[in-house]
Amino acid sequence: MGTKAVRHVLRLLAAFPLLVASAAIVSADEFRTPAISAVRVEWRAALDQLRSEIITQPAVASAFTFLGRRRLGPFDPRSTPALVQLNAVTSQIFTGIARSPVPVLLPLDTAAFFGARLNGAPESLSLSRYQADFRPADLFDAGPAGYDAVFSLEPGAGDGMPQRTFAKPIEVQITGSILTYDIRDPLGGKGEPVRGLAAQYPDLRRFIREGYVRYAFTRFGVPYVVSIQCLDSTPRPLRLACREAYPVAERFLKALRIAGGLPSRPGMDIPSGIAERPVARSPDFTYRPSGDIIANSGFRKQGGRTDFTTYSQIRFPLEKAPAFAHSQSFRERRSNDKPLMLDELVGGNSGYLWQDNFCEARSFGVGQCASGFGHQGQDIRPGACPPTAGPQRCDRNQQAIVAVRDGVLIRSAKQQAATLQINSYNEHIRFRYMHMNPASMDADGILNGRRVNEGEKIGLVSNYLDRPNGTSLHLHFDVQVFTRDGWLWVNPYVTLIAAYERLIRGRGREIGPESVSLPAVAHASPKDALRPEREEDGDD
Repeated sequence: MGTKAVRHVLRLLAAFPLLVASAAIVSADEFRTPAISAVRVEWRAALDQLRSEIITQPAVASAFTFLGRRRLGPFDPRSTPALVQLNAVTSQIFTGIARSPVPVLLPLDTAAFFGARLNGAPESLSLSRYQADFRPADLFDAGPAGYDAVFSLEPGAGDGMPQRTFAKPIEVQITGSILTYDIRDPLGGKGEPVRGLAAQYPDLRRFIREGYVRYAFTRFGVPYVVSIQCLDSTPRPLRLACREAYPVAERFLKALRIAGGLPSRPGMDIPSGIAERPVARSPDFTYRPSGDIIANSGFRKQGGRTDFTTYSQIRFPLEKAPAFAHSQSFRERRSNDKPLMLDELVGGNSGYLWQDNFCEARSFGVGQCASGFGHQGQDIRPGACPPTAGPQRCDRNQQAIVAVRDGVLIRSAKQQAATLQINSYNEHIRFRYMHMNPASMDADGILNGRRVNEGEKIGLVSNYLDRPNGTSLHLHFDVQVFTRDGWLWVNPYVTLIAAYERLIRGRGREIGPESVSLPAVAHASPKDALRPEREEDGDD
């Protein structure tokens, strides 16, 4: 080897430790924001479709003006007067529909509805007759990222629907979004065509993912997804099987018409970047790495899923610190079969270290986990009651849960879970809270469509599942982002770490398994068994 080559090799060797150190810093101590893509909307095609939908009613068609003023910018409302006219009427039913920057597709026969109004039909006339027998919307929310709506079909309503009678109406969700999150998704883009809908939706895909049957398609350059929660199994009493949901979803799709929306300035793709975090170090907050779940606690003993993404800069969901993110469904066992509760370990349920449990074993589909199954979210336990003087004792059930951002709530009465949706210029994201007291939330008006502000109380830490005391006292918190496959669960662990750091105004310290003596020993012994607690102690 020549002298020049030797010098080159020496320079590479000298640089290698710096490269390794730099990589370690990025992976272990820096979090990333998500990459988000924005689509361009083909509004001319949307206007053409609107014209074709209302031309069947000449009196209605004559009430619309499709030729806008010339020399106006493409995003001036006066350039699309037909849409302004459409929004003026449908906004009386779907509040804020003009805020959607994508064409709003809903199961509303616009021409028939307008025709009835022109002929003097009373406003009290049931909407269901114009909505393919679907009830008035349970939820409609439009904003800078697009729109979301939930409709339902009553048991027995509609010809050709499932013959079985269900305990509650079948809910159908639809989302149209200008934003899609670019996540690593090995299951994405799959599905089968639906022959009966091929002419109306040439690129339609039907598939079952994460507990929903989904129909994804593109129209006017925009991704839309229609979905129904169901069981991917044979029919069970009072539970809808996915195959039974097919005719309901397809009835909904056949009924979709343009109901509103208005052009806005095109959104820009948002690249991933370094997430903002406190500079000052916390004296005590420590956490295990993302993806480092309790050993063998994953489905078929598979591990977790490393994800350094902070999907949103949120307020921490519990009102006060301290709070502890740990598994609530697994306990470690010593070799003599004596339970070793997590509270006895360093970093147990009553203290730091925090630990990821997104991919912990459950029967729920989670495409981001290697096994395809997981927990969907993160368990968070409030701090222990502080010592108090006198007969008064604190009640851990009074730990307040708050909105992590300004947003709109998605929740039907009697449910123990509530979802907070954010629809802004640079985000289309959902946060779900579970195990709260349903009666208290009903009484407080925590229901579909309610808007809340960041930090506003929406519930209390509790232990509801299908009944009181159905699980341990904790909050289950998860995150969904919108993709071309619809709303998918992503790991909330790092998002929660960053939010907690802002709450306590100090950056935490990541500690790998090799640095923690007691839990590492407990996990290392092959004869140490991990057991899930009884089924009702798990998360729904």
